[in-house]
Amino acid sequence: MLTIEHRAQAAQPAPTRVILLPAAFATPADFERAGFAQALRRRQLAVDLTFAALELEHVTDRAVLSRLRAELIAPARAAGARVWLGGISLGGYVALCYAAAHPEELGGLCLFAPYLGSHIVTAEIERAGGLAAWNPGELAPEDEERRVWRFIQAHANGSPPLHLGLGRDDRFAARHRLLAAALAPQRVAVLPGGHDWPTWLALWENFLDTHFASNVHG
Repeated sequence: MLTIEHRAQAAQPAPTRVILLPAAFATPADFERAGFAQALRRRQLAVDLTFAALELEHVTDRAVLSRLRAELIAPARAAGARVWLGGISLGGYVALCYAAAHPEELGGLCLFAPYLGSHIVTAEIERAGGLAAWNPGELAPEDEERRVWRFIQAHANGSPPLHLGLGRDDRFAARHRLLAAALAPQRVAVLPGGHDWPTWLALWENFLDTHFASNVHG
């Protein structure tokens, strides 16, 4: 996978690695331009950071999950790192797909305005009266969207911890609120803004401050 990496210290891996996946049609370089790496450096956190590319054809055939595991997550874990996997929009959805398949491999999920499936599935959850009351029944092997929501239903406030960040005026805010309603309030950050990079940067900075503020080196 095409990646851009930022290490807290060149000599040794940090105890925590965050792997971020971009929105559809975005690239690892877009994280750079938006200021994500600079935000981490300013805080001097003992966190290594990887921006990884999403190739849409591999999202469709699910190969992205095996590649994530083999190329990024397994090596980080082998080096002793606790891995947070996250992403923006489609990247957040892929992170959820991975967590649904391998929850025990992740130290946490950080999702910024994640894509949460079609309106058909979210409307089904709403008609059931919310995620707690929803029963998806037996799932077909290719039913990734319902599998993601079933994972959220089972793990929303358990392990791995799930952090949701969203813009108040995001055009997909209704679906995000459905997820937010299933989470404990401290696991949700709602900031002014829409579905755009300035909002996602603010949400990233909020995530760093709330989850890693005490994890400072030097």
